[in-house]
Amino acid sequence: MALYAIGDLHLSFSVNKPMDVFGPQWKNHVSRIRENWLSEISPEDTVVVTGDHSWGRNLEEARADLEFIAALPGRKILLRGNHDMFWDAKKTGKLNQEFKGRLEFLQNNYYTYNDYALVGTKGYCDEGRDTIEQLEKLLSREEVRLRTSFEMALGNGYRKFIMFLHYPPTSIYEQDSRFTRMAQEYGAETVVYSHCHGWRRYGDSIRGNWRGVEYRLVSSDYLEFMPARIR
Repeated sequence: MALYAIGDLHLSFSVNKPMDVFGPQWKNHVSRIRENWLSEISPEDTVVVTGDHSWGRNLEEARADLEFIAALPGRKILLRGNHDMFWDAKKTGKLNQEFKGRLEFLQNNYYTYNDYALVGTKGYCDEGRDTIEQLEKLLSREEVRLRTSFEMALGNGYRKFIMFLHYPPTSIYEQDSRFTRMAQEYGAETVVYSHCHGWRRYGDSIRGNWRGVEYRLVSSDYLEFMPARIR
């Protein structure tokens, strides 16, 4: 019974969004995801999918993509990504109800794996597109959501944490942020994130051990579409 993670599946069964326009590494990426998943993941395993599940602009357009994920082996916990337009932030509970027993949606809540609490939020980082005011608003919102996740788990007695983000934990080439500080504050053992694509971007944020916390990049193209074992 292992814990895995992978992000950025970028599925598009109901919309015309071929991913191979972003480079040859994306050719046949859906079949590669499926084959790798089936070869690696057992029904007893847990997989956290760290956002950007679907190009669908609403739930109906994304439904076939979510059904694809739901049909794969294992317990699937989904985090919200920046392209997940189907996921209204106020309707996480409705998604959990609709896909009950098949998919679980991580936002303003937490899940468990053995004696670990799996906490997380979409996160955010400075990519040079926001004003200072916009950036502060978005970072503060995600900080509140992540703290809510930690505090709910802490209140229920959990003391071991694995933290999941969609965005990298820091802005480009930085090694400190409110998210890294929160990981240290709560004693998270590992921080898992995605969003970074292409070899020029894989090094945008922290990888490896930093101040006693392990940082893992799990963008699907970085992993060559093979889920990464976290525990």
